Amino acid sequence: MTLSPDTIEVFSLGPVTINATLVFSWVIMALLIAVSWWVTRSLTATGDIGRGQNVLEAVVAFLRDQIREVTNQDPEPYLPFVGTLFLFIVTSNVLSVVPGFQPPTGSLTTTAALAVCVFVAVPVFGIAKLGLRAYLMNYLRPSPFLLPFTIIGELSRTLALAVRLFGNVMSGSVIAAILLSVVPLFFPIIMQAFGLLIGVIQAYIFAILAIVYIASGTELQQRRARSEEETQ
Repeated sequence: MTLSPDTIEVFSLGPVTINATLVFSWVIMALLIAVSWWVTRSLTATGDIGRGQNVLEAVVAFLRDQIREVTNQDPEPYLPFVGTLFLFIVTSNVLSVVPGFQPPTGSLTTTAALAVCVFVAVPVFGIAKLGLRAYLMNYLRPSPFLLPFTIIGELSRTLALAVRLFGNVMSGSVIAAILLSVVPLFFPIIMQAFGLLIGVIQAYIFAILAIVYIASGTELQQRRARSEEETQ
């Protein structure tokens, strides 16, 4: 039983080893690009709307509603980033039911990379909304002595985000393998359906946590700035 696609070597380019994590990540990216091109090449606002456009509009509307509900802000600035995270993770997890496919989200390197993207996105969105100086100054409020704790909190939050997704995907694979070895004739279909459901839920949770971290960070900085202005 393979616990991580990192351990599967696909081919080597000199000293560089290409493992299953990289290969299947490329497969997912190529698939998303191809589907995006196919769906968006015939977008229309009038007349008959194709099935692909209907699905695309449903996904975009769902993500917009979720972002607006969580942040109470305009969802448009966050939609491309959060939508990309959600689509990559949900595609990776859903394709795990395909025989031979190793989901990249079953690798800690992939989930760590996604968490780092969220870690970087928090200050990027904050700086875009408040400006560089105002954003950095808010790390020193209400006291500069709290700066180390603030940094530790953001780093630990990133680590927790990565480990949570990796642990959920890996544990699901381990449980499925155990059940299939015990009752191989009954559980395959049930576990595939269960895996699809869990995969979608984990993608949703990761995307929601990402937008919560981004929005809460921005909102916290805004509250600190307003509080500082009121006390002056």
